[in-house]
Amino acid sequence: MSLFAFIPDSKFPNHYEICKHTGILKYSLAKERAYGDSYFLEEYQNQYKKTYYEDEPNLRMMARRRLGVMRELFGSDMRGKFLLEIGSAAGFFLDEAKKLGLQTKGYELSPREVSYSVSTLGLDVTANSILNVEDHAYSRSVDILCAFFVIEHILDIEALWLKIDAWMKPGGIVYLALPSFFGPTYQTNPEAWFATHPEDHFYDYDLGSLKKLLSILGYRFRYARPMSYHPKRDLSLRGRFPVWAYKLYSNLFCYGDTIEVAFQKK
Repeated sequence: MSLFAFIPDSKFPNHYEICKHTGILKYSLAKERAYGDSYFLEEYQNQYKKTYYEDEPNLRMMARRRLGVMRELFGSDMRGKFLLEIGSAAGFFLDEAKKLGLQTKGYELSPREVSYSVSTLGLDVTANSILNVEDHAYSRSVDILCAFFVIEHILDIEALWLKIDAWMKPGGIVYLALPSFFGPTYQTNPEAWFATHPEDHFYDYDLGSLKKLLSILGYRFRYARPMSYHPKRDLSLRGRFPVWAYKLYSNLFCYGDTIEVAFQKK
């Protein structure tokens, strides 16, 4: 039986379907693109007003925070655990993990970032898509698998998740950062959300759909938080909440346009 069964739904515009098993959304007009050096040289700067490398201090601080969450989830020292990152970019996150004594491995499509990771940071990073890696390459050997704003770009969703599951150890953590459709933009201004949908996002998730999918695969929910708060985007009454109340609601329900989540293999 397939994990996914995407069907049309009158709630969505043409070219969008919903999985009747999980609630994940599929955008049928999405296009694959070459994730090469241009993202880090041009697109990142256009979006964040600084280059990827100029943002290194902030990216490393974010990496340390995420690793702190993982340490709490394991409840013990992570030294010696094997961490695999999908879409490892220039390797800042892997480098911070290595400093804590983790064994690390990354896969990245940008040749420039792979070169920087290997030559400058001394990391084990390979220029490849994980879909091209054999299922048995890491059979039940991964303690932590991370993917930050990556999985929504991968067309073969079933192959992706079956491969991830085949690699995870019992007790292992899958830690993701990704866009969410349970956030102020989609929930209160869906026309804008659909009109600005990225052309290279094949699938859209939220915490609820991830819980359904990962439950099917044998994982339990461990952690979720919105990555940022945008009350000005919220056209509902929530947008008028005091900031503290808005954050409280957002944290309680993982209400955000981008989120972080973690699940643990049973």
